[in-house]
Amino acid sequence: MQTSALFTIDFTDFAKGLKVAIGGAVIAAAEASIQAGVLTFNWKTAGSAALAAGLSYLGKNFFTPAKTISPVEAAKGGS
Repeated sequence: MQTSALFTIDFTDFAKGLKVAIGGAVIAAAEASIQAGVLTFNWKTAGSAALAAGLSYLGKNFFTPAKTISPVEAAKGGS
């Protein structure tokens, strides 16, 4: 399996970027709740963290050259 070429982003990159963005939002919400001592959800903070995490991941993939991944690595989610 071939990853996306240098200076390109494909659907797989977007799907993985979405996973990173969701994870970033969950971590930001959990961190804010722990600091506040109450279970709260600040959409602005979570959205900012999600946007930053997702864009960082896509930026990393945009500047990473293509490489071949074995089926075993692909099953593990290697990129």
